[in-house]
Amino acid sequence: MTQYLIRRALQSILILFIISVILFGLVSSFPGGIMASYEENPDYTAEDYARLRAKYGLDQPVPVRYARWLGSMLQGDWGNSFVTRRPALQEIADRLPNTMLLMGVGFIVTLVIAIPIGIISALKQYSLLDNIITTLAFAGQSLPVFWFGLLLIIVFHVKLGWLPGAGMMTLGAEFSLIDRVKHLVLPVTMISLVTAAGYVRYTRSSMLEVINQDYLRTARAKGLYEQTVVLRHALRNALIPVVTLLALDVPYLFGGALFTETIFGWPGMARLFFDSALKPDIPVIMAVLMIFSALIVVSNLLVDVIYVLLDPRIRLS
Repeated sequence: MTQYLIRRALQSILILFIISVILFGLVSSFPGGIMASYEENPDYTAEDYARLRAKYGLDQPVPVRYARWLGSMLQGDWGNSFVTRRPALQEIADRLPNTMLLMGVGFIVTLVIAIPIGIISALKQYSLLDNIITTLAFAGQSLPVFWFGLLLIIVFHVKLGWLPGAGMMTLGAEFSLIDRVKHLVLPVTMISLVTAAGYVRYTRSSMLEVINQDYLRTARAKGLYEQTVVLRHALRNALIPVVTLLALDVPYLFGGALFTETIFGWPGMARLFFDSALKPDIPVIMAVLMIFSALIVVSNLLVDVIYVLLDPRIRLS
């Protein structure tokens, strides 16, 4: 496995390099670029524009600018935000814990909801309960995320006044765990219910493929309890395709937080990316995109490792 991990690590570095080239080229081709905000200011002269272009390196060809950016990034300098003048990594470091809190709780709630319901749906195949679960799963996958989030705010914040509708804490108040949990309820509900719908269907489908296998009949013939057969033997093999989806969805959850953090005013990385794209704040945009890309590459590697842990018959070579 060690040789495999080393080989995959080298491949990942090459993939990230290619991704960085593509992203830098796309970001550099933004209409107007970083000079758009200055061009709207009538107080700037042609000399001022030339000075600013030289300051940001825009008077150099794109390959030269990329080489300079890559060299600085490898040395830990990801550039300074054009808006706040702070290091881009510092901007991300301030927002990353907030996104990890929101996405982590949402991810856990999603699994707690989806996996048990998917198992029950598979064991009760074609029953009334199975039909109800399948129908609700289809409905959940069809929900527009932004519409569902706004609906939650209207019902539970505007109409009922039970829960806060924006932010991650009450401004001006001392830290309170209860207050933090209240601010988490609506965004986590939005993320988990919509995401869980897909996982319910995947778990059900995976369980149906294994529950009638010969090795499960053998386990039952040995006198094992049905709960042991389902959880220890069937679920472990059924989770292999689900794990693939889970690992690949980790970066999607961080990226997909854009709607959630925007609707609920959550100060996370996705909201930072959205605000930076409107400026445009190139150093912050590139830093966020590279982190998301690294998450995708690492999650693919983790999938292979988790396969071996779930099924010892799988060998990495």
